[in-house]
Amino acid sequence: MSLYGEFSVPTDAFALHYTLEQIQEITIETERVVATEVGLTNYFWVSGCNLDEFETVSEKDPSIQNLRRLDEFDRATLFRAEWTEQVDAIIFAYLEIGATILEATGSHDEWHFCMRFDTHDRLDQFQDHCDDQGISFRLTKLHEITQPHTGSQFGLTEKQSEALVTAWKMDYFTTANVTLADVASELGITPQSLSERLQRGYQSLIANTIVVTPPSD
Repeated sequence: MSLYGEFSVPTDAFALHYTLEQIQEITIETERVVATEVGLTNYFWVSGCNLDEFETVSEKDPSIQNLRRLDEFDRATLFRAEWTEQVDAIIFAYLEIGATILEATGSHDEWHFCMRFDTHDRLDQFQDHCDDQGISFRLTKLHEITQPHTGSQFGLTEKQSEALVTAWKMDYFTTANVTLADVASELGITPQSLSERLQRGYQSLIANTIVVTPPSD
């Protein structure tokens, strides 16, 4: 049975460490990671900072290249970039043991990950690899996944899936009697946060279901 694990690593042990160290107020949230023959392409949201400053600082960041701004919303902006270094453990997880990043959030102090591993052995391999590379690894939560169907197969994070399912169960999409504030209150978040979470969820669902072949650049 697959495992769901949450863990943290220091900022300097993963991608965009230079940018996170230079801009203390910034938050980076991974949307989707795509594995290619040459490495990993990361789609991520940036919030809490000036976008021009972020782009200027990230040009000096050795861990990414080919940064591109994709979509802008009220409080977060979607970017795409290729990882170049400081992501060895994650590349190993993707390419060698088939782990999946469900969520990844970076701040000035650390990166926090939610990942799915197919078996306990795969998790052990990942931990051993981190130890071999001298990467500080702090596991905060681990449990078996008992639900056979999750939103991650459609590119959804756990929070996005929870928001969409909760809104659906409350008939938010079918009646005017249920407001965004009602659903946000049920989830314990602000209406603004829920709105952004739903928008990101819509985008992931469309990209991974309706749009079979993404448009070329």
